[in-house]
Amino acid sequence: MKKRSNLKNKFNFWFLNFHKELMKTSAIGKKMLTASRTNAHLKETYEELGKLLERGVDNGDVDWDSPKMRALLHTIKACKRDLEEIESKMNKIKFPAIDLKKDDD
Repeated sequence: MKKRSNLKNKFNFWFLNFHKELMKTSAIGKKMLTASRTNAHLKETYEELGKLLERGVDNGDVDWDSPKMRALLHTIKACKRDLEEIESKMNKIKFPAIDLKKDDD
């Protein structure tokens, strides 16, 4: 009876660890998909900004205060913030015992 209980405990321990690792892997995968989408959006925004600047240089009129320019720059900053946040969350999932938070001061 004791041997059977010991085997059951080992199985439960193994199963719980497996489940925990599977959940961590799934969470990391979701964050990576989100990061990939954000990174693609960032790349598209940089390309659009480059085209806008090229047109402005060709015309001799680069308007840094145009609503389109400001919107693109805002999008770039937002994407960068999102990617930093995603990286921070992924590190918390990967290394839960280590606090990798940067000082915001």
